[in-house]
Amino acid sequence: MLVRAPGRINLIGEHTDYNNGFVLPAAVEHAIFFAIGKSNNADRCSLISLDFEDRYDFDLADMQPLPTDSWQNYILGVVAEIQKSGREVAGFNLVFSGNVPRGSGMSSSAALECGTCAGLNELFELGIPKVDMVKMSQMAEHHYAGVKCGIMDQFASMMGAKDQALLLDCQSLEYRHFPIELNDYSLLLCNSNVTHSLASSEYNVRRQQCEAGVSGLQKKFSGISSLRDVSMDQLNQMQSQLVEVVYRRCKYVIEENARVNEFTTALTQSDLIKAGEILKSAQKAMKDEYEITCPEIDFMADFANAHEDILGARMMGGGFGGCTLNLIKKGREAAFIEALNEAYMDQFNQEITPIQVNISDGVSLIKV
Repeated sequence: MLVRAPGRINLIGEHTDYNNGFVLPAAVEHAIFFAIGKSNNADRCSLISLDFEDRYDFDLADMQPLPTDSWQNYILGVVAEIQKSGREVAGFNLVFSGNVPRGSGMSSSAALECGTCAGLNELFELGIPKVDMVKMSQMAEHHYAGVKCGIMDQFASMMGAKDQALLLDCQSLEYRHFPIELNDYSLLLCNSNVTHSLASSEYNVRRQQCEAGVSGLQKKFSGISSLRDVSMDQLNQMQSQLVEVVYRRCKYVIEENARVNEFTTALTQSDLIKAGEILKSAQKAMKDEYEITCPEIDFMADFANAHEDILGARMMGGGFGGCTLNLIKKGREAAFIEALNEAYMDQFNQEITPIQVNISDGVSLIKV
């Protein structure tokens, strides 16, 4: 059996998903491909990563998380979540390879989880609904990879649709697709080729800071279970009683939720100038309020946002490296890439990697 699981971009809405907010991702053509079949041993499994040139064998009855950053955890976690649901998985062999750039903010981890879950669901005829596979993949990352991620990445990989963005309400899990029509513009990712070790640990810290804000707000206001339920007026009333950094984190999330809805409206109205301005404001907020950028990303975003062919640019992903997302005039990509690369080389003595993205369907079976 062959399975394809795509990576994703996120047009707007970073770190809002674990705060029950809104996000606007889309699945992309970059993907991980899986070959999966039943093994001859009902209890023994074999995993092969062609990209890592690595193999891992394990028994279904004796699974434990491996050290942090082990690629195996994303697969083991999915198997564990399926078992927790009361469904039975027997021995299997899985080989995978893909072209989702690791560390780019395009969520190769979610693609690995969702592709594994969909493949096992089909192989063993488990009958798991798509939304439940999304939730299992998210919990695999929590319990085995150790990252308390929101649900956006897995949802986009599983539920994406060709040429369409996915507006997701992370509280109700209601979603809708609508066409991405950029007219004379296109989406260009520029990979900084930088991945700072802070990414995973600081991601969890940001989540804890948001939870601290919610705890403080609950002392004054009823009906608050997450930052999704908080208005800026309520937050400002509590500003003096919150730690300053917690206030800034909460302010970012509340305003980022608003940016998602404003950006969606701008796209619907084909107001790309407005969409570009929202990207610029999101970049500034990620730098100053949520503090998840890094010097390389700030340099790239500032360069893009001062360039005549760019309507707006921002960092994409969890932070501390990865890519910038650029809304660029069609036909000007090569000239911009050359100019940015030259400036980036002068500043940091390394190159960027441009990634032209095409919006694709979510997880699919290629061959049964």
